[in-house]
Amino acid sequence: MRYPIVLHSDDGARWGVTVPDLPGCFSAGDSVDEALERVVEAIGLHLEGVIEDGGEVPVPRPVSEHFANPDFDGGTWTLAEVNTGKFDGRAEEINITIPRRVLARVDAYVKAHGLTRSGFLVQAAERAIR
Repeated sequence: MRYPIVLHSDDGARWGVTVPDLPGCFSAGDSVDEALERVVEAIGLHLEGVIEDGGEVPVPRPVSEHFANPDFDGGTWTLAEVNTGKFDGRAEEINITIPRRVLARVDAYVKAHGLTRSGFLVQAAERAIR
């Protein structure tokens, strides 16, 4: 997804970045390039919080809809490309191959703890990527 962002600087050396479609999401850098790199990370962290709070990924509005906002007067507009696919909570079926001994250990663990194989594997994957 491409989010409109506005760059602004008071001294021409350090840059702030605001994401109008994500209230409270902003970043900064000591150069334009650094600010642009950091804003993508800031958007990702912001969207993680939105999802964890039970919200949906906001759809960005066209840049032109933000022009009337005086908070952004004098700013430079561009777009930040963000992969929002990782925030899509829909289930996807996959097939995996793991060693038989590992699967036997998984099965023993889930049986002893009253879990399901798939539920355990999802929990293990979520812990591994945090």
